[in-house]
Amino acid sequence: CLKCADAPCQKSCPTQLDIKTFISNIANRNYYGAAKAIFSDNPLGLTCGMVCPTSDLCVGGCNLYGSEEGPINIGGLQQFATETFKAMQIPQIRDPTATPIDQLPNSYRAKIALLGCGPASISCATFLGRLGYSDITIFEKQDYIGGLSSSEIPQFRLPYNAVKFEIQQMQDLGVQIKTGKGLGTGDNWTIKSLKEANYEAIFVGIGLPQPKVIPIFKSLTTQNGFFTSKDFLPVVSQASKPGMCACKSRLPEISGRVIVLGVGDTAFDCATSALRCGAKKVYVVFRKGFTNIRAVPEEMDAAREEKCEFIPFASPKEVKTSNGKIIGMEFYKTEQNDNGEWYEDENQLISLKADVIISAFGSELRDQDVISALDPVKVNKWGYVETDSTTMASNVPGVYCGGDIAGFANTTVESVNDGKQASWHIHSYLQSLHGISVPATPQLPQYCTPIDAVDISVDVVGIHFENPFGLASAPPTTTSAMIRRAFEAGWGFALTKTFALDKDLVTNVSPRIVRGTTSGQNFGPGQGAFLNIELISEKTAAYWCRSVTELKKDFPTKVIIASIMCGYNKEDWTELAIMAENSGADALELNLSCPHGMGERGMGLACGQKPELVRNICMWVRAAIKIPFFAKMTPNVTNIVDIATAAKEGGADGVTATNTVSGLMGLRENATAWPSIGVEQRTTYGGVSGNAIRPIALRGVSAIGNALPGFPILATGGIDSAEVGLQFLHVGASALQICSAVQNQDFTLVTDYIYGLKALLYLQSMEEFAKEGWRGQSPPTPKHQLGKSIPKVADVIGKKLPHFGEYKESRKAILSKYRENIDLLENGADERKCRSPSKPVPKVQDVIGKGLDRIGTYGQLDNKQQVVALIDEDMCINCGKCYMACNDSGYQAIHFDPETHIATVTDDCVGCTLCSSVCPIIDCIQMVPRTTKYIPYRGVPIGTK
Repeated sequence: CLKCADAPCQKSCPTQLDIKTFISNIANRNYYGAAKAIFSDNPLGLTCGMVCPTSDLCVGGCNLYGSEEGPINIGGLQQFATETFKAMQIPQIRDPTATPIDQLPNSYRAKIALLGCGPASISCATFLGRLGYSDITIFEKQDYIGGLSSSEIPQFRLPYNAVKFEIQQMQDLGVQIKTGKGLGTGDNWTIKSLKEANYEAIFVGIGLPQPKVIPIFKSLTTQNGFFTSKDFLPVVSQASKPGMCACKSRLPEISGRVIVLGVGDTAFDCATSALRCGAKKVYVVFRKGFTNIRAVPEEMDAAREEKCEFIPFASPKEVKTSNGKIIGMEFYKTEQNDNGEWYEDENQLISLKADVIISAFGSELRDQDVISALDPVKVNKWGYVETDSTTMASNVPGVYCGGDIAGFANTTVESVNDGKQASWHIHSYLQSLHGISVPATPQLPQYCTPIDAVDISVDVVGIHFENPFGLASAPPTTTSAMIRRAFEAGWGFALTKTFALDKDLVTNVSPRIVRGTTSGQNFGPGQGAFLNIELISEKTAAYWCRSVTELKKDFPTKVIIASIMCGYNKEDWTELAIMAENSGADALELNLSCPHGMGERGMGLACGQKPELVRNICMWVRAAIKIPFFAKMTPNVTNIVDIATAAKEGGADGVTATNTVSGLMGLRENATAWPSIGVEQRTTYGGVSGNAIRPIALRGVSAIGNALPGFPILATGGIDSAEVGLQFLHVGASALQICSAVQNQDFTLVTDYIYGLKALLYLQSMEEFAKEGWRGQSPPTPKHQLGKSIPKVADVIGKKLPHFGEYKESRKAILSKYRENIDLLENGADERKCRSPSKPVPKVQDVIGKGLDRIGTYGQLDNKQQVVALIDEDMCINCGKCYMACNDSGYQAIHFDPETHIATVTDDCVGCTLCSSVCPIIDCIQMVPRTTKYIPYRGVPIGTK
């Protein structure tokens, strides 16, 4: 994902989902952050991730359509993120920073009724609940909930537990659901009666309950072998969706040939469901050609892969029956005239044998009891409620409408957006009844959970940081305007670009910031490294001091650290430090580590590689100012601890570890390097940054943390996620400086980091996550192939089978037979048990240095606790990478069967873990404790000469 500016994928989504944000969160394993971004805009984010026609919407707008890679699988990523979060079992709450419900005005206690428990109503009720309304009731005609998501989308496309999860999230906000109550179903259940019962706002989301049936089918019933989609799909759902209803119904018994009429998504759902119900052959018949198919390509492709046949240009003529059973159907061939109009050519006929016909020609509202119950709401001649497309309001004040019955939505996501739009205008209407105004621009609350209430503030050297994420002194802080935007985005602190006295001003060369080569030929965002030969700021000290003053005035809760640099000169350091302190900076950072350019001028690295110079400079600055300061360490030394110790001895309040690593990124084929300056194409050693230097930075921070316990460290070097940030906190960092990750994307990254760290800390308060095998926000990996859970084949047939060629087909046949005997309703729907902390949620201060006691010398490691590799043959894809690595780079401890390609670990395994490191399947190879004593192979016996 390119995380585009003004991303067209987001504009192509009816709910305006912040797609680049949730994909960035997924890339950083912040699944809560991703789910939060999704559910904030779309309360049915899991459902839409599974069934949304993404190729026509977000994926259709992806800029990567212009590349060889092709567009991103946005729907699949959305489903993955929301399913992972679903497994956390954490409830939804109102925004913890919002006014508590019991302190809201009486207008928020208005009675609100929503009719129909489908996507539009669920969305509308969820947003109203987030706004703070406390008397919301959904009335559903059926005994099950979820609307068409439950009854007409098959289990293999949309499991019932996904629908139920989203409804439970809505109920977390206090929304009530009453089933068996629908418009026109008795008990005088009408719009008028609801108004008389003091419901101040009503949302109608009942869908279109009746199927469209053409005249030739009027006399046919299911006994004859004729189904409408609304006869067929609900029966299939009830028989295959555990937990949907209490009945123990069976799938319709379909055999022989089936004709499905229609070419929308529903028609293809009927076709693929008919195959699962026993049909031998399924024909999808439609009036026009393939270029006119309304269904999304994904639906059509699925039907084609399952061997459905497509019959275009065919219009129903008559049904043939024998002894009360359907035996076939005849069609007119359709043609198109020169004006583009379609007509039936009665001279061309098509005949098909069939045992079952399923009509999927759409839906309508023709139930007069329901139409009467809607009065005085107007219903137009097409059977839709007359609705304003912006406010979703009907002609009756306080009555709103959304979903199929409003006539605008053709998909689940569009119905969700109908409910979303309506919620704000219902809010505006209800507040107006009580004389309260609301903003003209909708401001709907975000999705929140108890994770949002986690405090990630931290105090460092007496300064309060609202969060530990800040911008390093680097290109992202080139100007005060950039720092201003960063603070507006949510960064907790920022360092100015390093500045010097006017006599030391610099002029940079260009080009000077280039992508790294440590990750191969990787272009675009996601660079693993950058190399720069940029010097300090080209702006004057006066500019920066004035900027600091202005920024502190406008952002008093943010921390601003002035980064300064001088040569080894007491007067210069004293003058500049006092100037920076007087500007109002919270602290200073002494840049003693710039690895290129400045060292040649006797500054930066030239001052930071010798302990005595560092000690003296810190003493000078300490004598000159009262505010805290940090000495910025260079990794380009033999022992960083010596330099940090000298800084502490000189009076520094802490250190920054580390700066960039001096390096040469690479040469071209013609012996020139990049960046190359001028026609001479000269270059110099630059500073390598980003993930490539993270191991060096972690070593530096941990070494200082162990040597100088409690000494504050601002960590920098390859921090690109909350998970990585937590690693630095665990090895002793107090706060985190970031640069390269921003160069890869933009300032909005901080939202990912904030909620990622909140989630990681919150999950540590629940011991069951560790017991279940969670690693941070990542659940244990289930046995899977192609991302789908699979049973252990060896348990089914008593032997192993690989995943290619004829073995793959044998696997399919065996598993297909195995699934035939499964009771689809046996286990019921997953019961959601919301988790809550079993111990206090740790603060940032609690985790600082938590991992230091595990980092020590090699001599402290126990060589008696050995492990060996264990390959999961059901997850293995038989690529042989483990065998190749072990054979040519290890210990020849893996046997690779030349016929089946099954890899087996032998007793020669020494537990080096190389095989697991190169395996492309997560957790396919795990390291488990060795059960026998490890005896090293010495080559020749000890003592032999």
